Amino acid sequence: MDANSPIAYAFSMPVNKSHAPLDSTALAKSLAPFGQSRMLPPEAYTSDEVFAWESANFFAGWHCIGRSADIAAAGMQRADKVGDTTALLVRGEDLVLRAFANVCRHRGHEILPCGGSTTARAITCPYHSWSYRLDGDLFNAAAYQGESNFDVSEFPLRALPVQEWHGWIFLDPSGASGPLEMHLSGLSERIGPYQPERLVVMATHEYVIEANWKIVNENYQECYHCTSIHPELCQVSPPESGENWEPTLGSWVGGWQELREHATTMSLDGHSDGVPIPNLSPAELRRIDYIGVFPNLLISLHPDYLMTHRAIPLSPSRTWVECSWAFPPEAIASPTFDPAYAVDFWDITNREDWSACESVQRGLESGFAKAGPLSPAEDAIYQFVTMVARGYLGQPLSPLNVATPNAAQTQKVDH
Repeated sequence: MDANSPIAYAFSMPVNKSHAPLDSTALAKSLAPFGQSRMLPPEAYTSDEVFAWESANFFAGWHCIGRSADIAAAGMQRADKVGDTTALLVRGEDLVLRAFANVCRHRGHEILPCGGSTTARAITCPYHSWSYRLDGDLFNAAAYQGESNFDVSEFPLRALPVQEWHGWIFLDPSGASGPLEMHLSGLSERIGPYQPERLVVMATHEYVIEANWKIVNENYQECYHCTSIHPELCQVSPPESGENWEPTLGSWVGGWQELREHATTMSLDGHSDGVPIPNLSPAELRRIDYIGVFPNLLISLHPDYLMTHRAIPLSPSRTWVECSWAFPPEAIASPTFDPAYAVDFWDITNREDWSACESVQRGLESGFAKAGPLSPAEDAIYQFVTMVARGYLGQPLSPLNVATPNAAQTQKVDH
C-alpha cells in the first residue's frame, strides 16, 4: 500500500454505548433464532450514518493491521490510517513492536504521512525535528535546551495497544477493547497447527470492491452460492461438505470443507506445487478451514499454504481487500517453486465473488430490497449477522457474553 492509499482500517469491539442509527425492530428480526431470522436491514449496507457509526464503534478496537514480517527489523517505522486518524508502528532496538498516535507532541504534525515508512535509529518529526527514541520517549527538542521549565519526560508519544499474534499485528487504538486474547478466544487451537508466523508471503493482490465490507464477510461465510458461480472450486471441493463451528467467547466465525479425493489442495486441478505444512493431522491435510476474524481478517487454511483477505472499508459501498498467499519455507527453498498454482485459482474465485458482492450492493441500493431469510446452509452468516446486530445494540459481539436467549441460538448444519 502506498502513502497515498485512501485506506480506513476496520476495528472490532464497540466503544460507544449509543445504538446504531437503525430500526430496533429490524435488528430484533436479525437476532431471532436461526431458521426464523432475517438479514440486516438494507440501510446497514447503504447508509452514510450507519457507516459513520461503525467507524466510531466497530472500527475503534482490535483489528488486524498487517503482518509482523512487514516490520521485522529494528528501527522500521510505518504509519497507517486508523479511522479518522493515523497510527505509527515502530520496531524497537529490543525488537518489541510498539504503536503510537502518529502525532508529534510539539504542535501535532504527523511523524510519517499515512502509508509512509522509514527505517531509522530514532523517531523524528519532519516539522521541527523533535526526536523520540524507538520506545516513544522524547530525547531532543530543538531550541529547548537549557529551558528550566521544560522537561522532555513530560512529552512522550502517546502509546496505543498493539499485539502480535501468530505473525499478524493487531491494534486497538481505543485502548478500551479488553485483552486481545478474549477477542480471539478459542482461535489459537484452530490456527496454531498451521504455524502462520513461520510461513512466508510469496504473493499479494489488492482489489477495490464496489460493495459494503459486511457483504464481503457474508459471502465468505457460506458455500450455498458455490454451485452457481464457482465451477473451478466445485471441481476440487464439494460445496455441500464440512460444517461450521459453534460460537465461542471470541469474535470470530469459522468452518471447514473437504477436498475431493483426487485433490491435494485448492488449485485449478487440485495439484500442489508446494509441500504440506509440517505436522498437520490427517484430517487437516484433507480439508480447507475458513475463518473470519471480526471485523477485517479472513483466514483460509490449506494443507500447503495459507491465504488471507484483509478487508478495509472505504465507504458504505466500497471495500479495499488485500489478498496474500503464504507458504512453508520448505516449499520456497526449491529454486523452481512458483506460487501461481494457488494464486491463479483464488484470483479467479475472488473475482467471481467480487462480482456477486457488487450485484448484492446494487440490489440493496435499489430501493426495493428488504431483509431476506437465511437458508439452512447459511448458519455461519447467521453467526456473523447476529454479531453485527448485537454490536449495533451496544452488546458484546459474542453470544456467549449476552444474556439473551435468541442471540445465542444457532445450530450446526452442513454447507
